[in-house]
Amino acid sequence: MPAPAAILDIDGTLVDTNYQHALAWNEAFVQHGFVLPIWRIHRLIGMGGDQLVAELIGEDGDAEHGDDIRAAEGALYLGSISSVHPFDEARALIEDLSGGDRRCVLASSAKAKEVDHYLDLLDARDLVEGWTTSADVENTKPEPDLVRAALDKLGTEDAVMVGDTPWDIEAARKADVQTIAIMTGGFSRAELEEAGAAAVYESLPELRADLQNTPLAG
Repeated sequence: MPAPAAILDIDGTLVDTNYQHALAWNEAFVQHGFVLPIWRIHRLIGMGGDQLVAELIGEDGDAEHGDDIRAAEGALYLGSISSVHPFDEARALIEDLSGGDRRCVLASSAKAKEVDHYLDLLDARDLVEGWTTSADVENTKPEPDLVRAALDKLGTEDAVMVGDTPWDIEAARKADVQTIAIMTGGFSRAELEEAGAAAVYESLPELRADLQNTPLAG
């Protein structure tokens, strides 16, 4: 059987962004009068910002302050983006999964400016079939729009996702796609397995070393 296509989540999977986002959200909430434990924010990183705010301060709080909080988080995160680096062997994994007849797409619901920065960090534009941005997504994770947008770019339903949060796994499951999870997002092995990951690895090098034993092997 031919190997399935690969959908590689970017934020928290290929590039180390989750904690910068957690701190940016924290400061954005504080600026608007909401002091929250940062661990609660981190638990929702990977969920779209259009849903995260309501999860933390309720629908009424989101209706009154959500747009301003999201705008503040975006600016604060961009102010810290120079501290974002690719994870070890991120580009090598992209090379592994885009060689021969296999097709590979990078998946993100971030703004195009952020995705462009990550593509530069990974030097990945010439390796992959394409990538998604917020312009491709109407409903963010854990809704399946991002995964379906990636499948559309691949031109196939036979794909496996690599992600780092339970929200990645849930979004992929809704699109009938298996997920291999990496613990780089700060979620435990047990949490990722409980969310439905087909396999869990501590790091990208560990995944690369065992690719032949994963759903990506075909």
